[in-house]
Amino acid sequence: MASSQYSDIVFEIRNQIGIIKFNRPKALNSFGGNIIPEVIAALRVLNEHPDTIFTVLTGEGRFFSAGADVKAVAGVGGEAFKNEGENKLVQLGRFTYATELLRSMIDHKKVLILALNGPAVGGGAAWFPGIADIVLASSTAWLQCPFSALGLVPENGSALSFAQHMGIHRANDFLMFGRRLTAQELLDAGLYNYVWDATGDEFQKKVVDFLEDQLKVNDGKSMIEMKRLQNAPIRDARMMAVVNSIDALAERFVEGAPMKRFEVKRRELEEKSKAKAKI
Repeated sequence: MASSQYSDIVFEIRNQIGIIKFNRPKALNSFGGNIIPEVIAALRVLNEHPDTIFTVLTGEGRFFSAGADVKAVAGVGGEAFKNEGENKLVQLGRFTYATELLRSMIDHKKVLILALNGPAVGGGAAWFPGIADIVLASSTAWLQCPFSALGLVPENGSALSFAQHMGIHRANDFLMFGRRLTAQELLDAGLYNYVWDATGDEFQKKVVDFLEDQLKVNDGKSMIEMKRLQNAPIRDARMMAVVNSIDALAERFVEGAPMKRFEVKRRELEEKSKAKAKI
């Protein structure tokens, strides 16, 4: 069963598997358009669905997600504020969608499967792997979080979630220095559960086949209850990490550092685009 009420995701239910697919491939599934509110809406549907066991998050095209839209962020900061307090409140308001998305994933009742069809950058890399219950990845699915290079901080509690999976030192190297990690490195680090040498439709088929095989031998409600027991003790810490990181991120925007760095990045992208057009 597929739903046609969404514009920037593809949402379908295949028996006991709910699939939410980012569907802005031309924009590398960056967080523009209606992706975030539509994912939240689909998660709410699946949370209460009587039959599904697995909820799959994946992407259409060669990227899972390129994270924030560079052009959109570069345009932030032209407002005139009465004081820094007003500025801070406005900045906090910008992140309400992301905060609710993270809460929706943290509190999701079903087994949350992240199926990384390709690379992910920034928020696309940071928001999802540490919260997912199982991570399945294409061999092309490298991750990179260039937060420091853009004047940002690790978003949506990712400093904690990566440290929980990879260890503090490896997480610091990844997040502070923005180092790109390959799928094999992330498998070795314990962030990925399985890596398959497949892309596109072949990868998506492997994901569904793998989950269907698990449902043949494992009781669905037992898996859901196992998730609940495992996540309940760490739920509040995860949400506190999200809130703290949003507060720190808003402070960075009040200071103005991200806008300057995003503007430089935007100009670099424009120059590359012009250079390609001349060829």
